[in-house]
Amino acid sequence: MKKLMFSLSMLLLASSCTSDGDEAKEQSTEKFPVTSPIAIDTTLPIDYVAEINAVQNVEIRARVKGYLDNIYIDEGKYVKQGQLLFTINNPELNENIIKANAVLKSATTELKAAELELKNVKQLVDKNVVSNTELEMAKNKVELAKAKVEEAQANETFAKIQLTYTQIKAPFSGIVNRIPNKTGSLIEDGTLLTSISKNDEVFAYFDVSEKEYLNYANNLKADAEQSKNVTLILANGEEHPFKGRIETTEGEIEQSTGNIAFRARFNNPEKILKHGASGKVRLQRKYKNALIIPQKATFEIQDKMYVYVIDKSNKVKLKPITTNSRMPHFYIVDSGLTPNDKIIYEGIQNIKDGMTVDPQFIEMNEISKEFAANSTPQ
Repeated sequence: MKKLMFSLSMLLLASSCTSDGDEAKEQSTEKFPVTSPIAIDTTLPIDYVAEINAVQNVEIRARVKGYLDNIYIDEGKYVKQGQLLFTINNPELNENIIKANAVLKSATTELKAAELELKNVKQLVDKNVVSNTELEMAKNKVELAKAKVEEAQANETFAKIQLTYTQIKAPFSGIVNRIPNKTGSLIEDGTLLTSISKNDEVFAYFDVSEKEYLNYANNLKADAEQSKNVTLILANGEEHPFKGRIETTEGEIEQSTGNIAFRARFNNPEKILKHGASGKVRLQRKYKNALIIPQKATFEIQDKMYVYVIDKSNKVKLKPITTNSRMPHFYIVDSGLTPNDKIIYEGIQNIKDGMTVDPQFIEMNEISKEFAANSTPQ
């Protein structure tokens, strides 16, 4: 009887061990969908923060002192080239013109007297009444009088020019910005009166890293026209209706940031874009043989990105990767993977490094079709 009970116990124990082993084996070979990276040629948009400047934007400053007599325009209004903007009241300038005119008349009178004296001296010399020395002295007096007349004329002209500075006119057509001083304000030479922006066209300045600049240069060689065309994304997220074009880059890379500045020009016929506005310039970057993987196959640990790679024995291995761009549902891999690698596509939250799985391979094309189907509006 005891032998029978012992045999039954051993049988149950063996059965239990076999069952546990099968369960462990079944658990360790759980099925997981896997895929492999594929290389494709694609074009992706890249956005850069941009500062928008008017093609022409100048400060209007006073060139004489006085009181702001009249303001003929308002902030935000469009003005035409040569239009009167401000007048400054300075009575001294009028007095300077009167004084300069009086000095000119006096100098002119002295010149006439010197010329008359020279004429008389010439007659006396011809009659041998006076010597040639007297004649030379008379000629010198005429030359001196002429110099005084020229100086007086210059002073009068300068006084008149100074008076024109009391009328400030628009140097070109554009939009008037803020007017900090009001009528009656005391204005000094150099006081800022306003600024004018010509917004028919605008410049968008944006910084690009050295690596991205080199990529742009390569794209420029392949397709110069397409590479220079850019789009402007406004601060509200809307797209500016007019396409822009990259015109130039700076001549050197900023050492502190490693960036180089680009300048693009955009038409702005409706004057929507203002000087000092912000936005994003969108470039189209071409990728050749870009290695892509699904985003859902990746995860991050302490700012580093990882995937689970399957080896030949179907064991899972944690592997770090780097990416350089993001596209809908996919990453472009910069390093860490090859097209021959197999990675866990779904269920990575249930994976542990070193476990054995039963891989169920899915082509990347099928995954792309799945994303496309899910993105199609119903």
